[in-house]
Amino acid sequence: MIRLASSIIPMLALLAGCGAQSQSLIHLEPVATGSRLLAAGCVSCHGSDEQPPAGGLPLAGLKEPYFIAQMQAFQSGQRTATLMHQIAKGYDAAQVASLARYFALQRRPGERP
Repeated sequence: MIRLASSIIPMLALLAGCGAQSQSLIHLEPVATGSRLLAAGCVSCHGSDEQPPAGGLPLAGLKEPYFIAQMQAFQSGQRTATLMHQIAKGYDAAQVASLARYFALQRRPGERP
């Protein structure tokens, strides 16, 4: 019985800590973790977190309306590119808005805080 209790108590403490950590992320980060996960696919070409891209257009710091308009242009076929017109079609309006907010909150590469 004591052995069981000694193994359960640390597990409960760990779980409680995880809950506290996820709540602090919600309160400390202005953009949900889901936005960061969506943006993970963008960073290989466009860079992220103030890191310049490897040859692509930086998305960090773009104004939300501009980002949304460009994604809609890719989705409709009004704007074409090697890959983006195909990639953009995989996002719905809510995801595009989430990405726009995420990148708008980042500083442009080389921009000082």
